[in-house]
Amino acid sequence: MPKISSLATATVLAGFLLTGTAFAQTTTPPPKEAAKTETKAPTPEEKKARSAASLECSKQADAKSLHGKERKKFRRECLKEAADKSGGDKAK
Repeated sequence: MPKISSLATATVLAGFLLTGTAFAQTTTPPPKEAAKTETKAPTPEEKKARSAASLECSKQADAKSLHGKERKKFRRECLKEAADKSGGDKAK
């Protein structure tokens, strides 16, 4: 009997040790490319929030076929000019 008892104890102890490593495993994170492709479309409320000047600057950038950094730079300058024009009219 003592031999069976010690064998059972050793088996249970080994089971606990091996189970700990099984639970320690982590899942692999999803690839970064999959996260980049998941973009949500703007809601109609978000589209309405854009000012008339912003829309006009976007139309001008589209007409010039600007993309990327050039488009951002153009829109920033265009919006700044639009703000200067509208701010100047209000001061008079």
